Amino acid sequence: MENLSLAEQLIDNLLQIKAIRMSPQNPFTWASGWKSPVYCDNRKILSYPIVRDLVKTGIYEMAKNQFSDFNCIAGVATAGIAWGAILADQLNLPFVYVRSKPKEHGMKNTIEGDLPENARVLVVEDVISTGMSSLQAVDDLRAQGAQIIGMLAIYTYGFPMAIEKFGQKEVVLKTLTNYEVLTKIALKKGFIEKDVLETLILWRNNPDTWNQ
Repeated sequence: MENLSLAEQLIDNLLQIKAIRMSPQNPFTWASGWKSPVYCDNRKILSYPIVRDLVKTGIYEMAKNQFSDFNCIAGVATAGIAWGAILADQLNLPFVYVRSKPKEHGMKNTIEGDLPENARVLVVEDVISTGMSSLQAVDDLRAQGAQIIGMLAIYTYGFPMAIEKFGQKEVVLKTLTNYEVLTKIALKKGFIEKDVLETLILWRNNPDTWNQ
């Protein structure tokens, strides 16, 4: 039986369920307007119990082994909500989630739920791309007096600009898997041919200007 790490197993599964798709010849257009040969939709994971259990185990082990002294879990809306709630349930901790913008009616909350006193928060996200929306959630939590212990996510593209922003905000980021593992497993498992690999590397290094 093939011996794959959790990061490799997860990428293999994400490719099989088409949560990650690659189309260098017909690039996807992101909400930012960027053209991309890769698209990651981790919402699909929730529909596949085997993959869901893999992520569930992974985030639990990472939270326990890579972070300490947190007393609350916060999910980033919308895709981080389910994973944050699952992790909070496993750890028997309070859970809140952070909206991308304040609700337009009622209490007009940005943070839904009650932060505990002296909140020390582990933030949960699904995908890290530019990092802007994820770090906006950090800013919103800090504005409410929370201390951010770190952020845990399923997957990161590893863009240099995102790495720089997390450093500037002094947020420790840990992910279950990443773009390097994606390209390795995609090539090994025949999801891409070798000549596509250079394209994928060029895009990751300059995503904002690629294909212009």
